[in-house]
Amino acid sequence: MGPRSADVVVTLDGTVRAPDDPLVCPVDPMLTRGAGVFETMLVRTGGPCLLDDHLDRLVASSAVVGLPVPDPARWRAAVAAAMARWAGDGVLRLVHGPRISFVTVSDLPERVLRARRDGVAAITLDPGPRGPLTRAKSLSYAANSAALREAHRRGADDVIYVDAAGAVLEGPRSSVVIAMGETLVSPPPAALPILPGTTVAALFGAAADCAYRPLHVTDLIAAQGVWLVSAVTLAARVHTLDGVALADAPRATEMTRLIDTAITR
Repeated sequence: MGPRSADVVVTLDGTVRAPDDPLVCPVDPMLTRGAGVFETMLVRTGGPCLLDDHLDRLVASSAVVGLPVPDPARWRAAVAAAMARWAGDGVLRLVHGPRISFVTVSDLPERVLRARRDGVAAITLDPGPRGPLTRAKSLSYAANSAALREAHRRGADDVIYVDAAGAVLEGPRSSVVIAMGETLVSPPPAALPILPGTTVAALFGAAADCAYRPLHVTDLIAAQGVWLVSAVTLAARVHTLDGVALADAPRATEMTRLIDTAITR
């Protein structure tokens, strides 16, 4: 990847902070209770992708968690200040808490580049009962982190959540999209306890044949391609599920093209 760039940190009042400058005090609810929400998006050639969509979801997540309503204009100003200090691709994160809010920009993780290039092996896990936080990008991330650790323990890269009946939900940090013939299909966020995916929504705005439908784990096995779609990784093809190799994805190149088109609109 080359030498790592210095992270950029900008508070919501426009103050630029050094990456190693303490920002959150030890008793902040963001640390002690995980009280806060966040959004993460791709930066391409110095510009954030789908910023308005992510700001809309930041507002929605804040309402779920009970945080003050974010002012999109202030967030855009903080993002602009961060972008003025960044060049090339990266990861932009918006973090909103009860006492402090800030923006960070950092390099793309190696795992992202590897997942785009090589695809991923995934396991299915039942996440158990899901509450209102499943529809928010909450900093309360312990369950997702535990699921990803379990995947790594089993020699896999990622997770697809399924319920006890085998209904497909989402990934810890992604939405699930499959190819069923000529149609791209994703589980319906309006009907399930899952986070509405900004990248899937953009993808479906660019794709000619797409639908939100309930999916079962058997649909993953029969599909002509399974992808974990997210704002930073974009599309990671699932080539192995629960240790079993999946069929090739004839539309893999098209999927990459569609998402590239969708996020740059």
